[in-house]
Amino acid sequence: MRDDFDPGWIAHRIAIERRSDTPDGAGGAYVAWNVFVTVWASVEAVSAAEATVAGALATRITHRVTIRFRDDIAGGMRIRHRGRILRIVSLRDPDERRRFLVLDAEEERT
Repeated sequence: MRDDFDPGWIAHRIAIERRSDTPDGAGGAYVAWNVFVTVWASVEAVSAAEATVAGALATRITHRVTIRFRDDIAGGMRIRHRGRILRIVSLRDPDERRRFLVLDAEEERT
């Protein structure tokens, strides 16, 4: 992780969304995603692979998203970036100094 802070490397504006379930009265729920916070980030594609999902060919792209440290981000949230949805699968403080938070995320395309 970087020791010198260059604001140019965190150049993407992303929205982090949190899931909200509302009971539908029939035992199910309406699912909505609401913007929790909008932050600056570094977004890097890490890998891409094709797989068959439910009988259809899908491309799975993994991303590494780095933001300034926050303690209110959790797995299960998602990122909206340039019209794409990235599901946060893990997060970590890479050097345990509470400067940055690295989010590992997956994007699926069908």
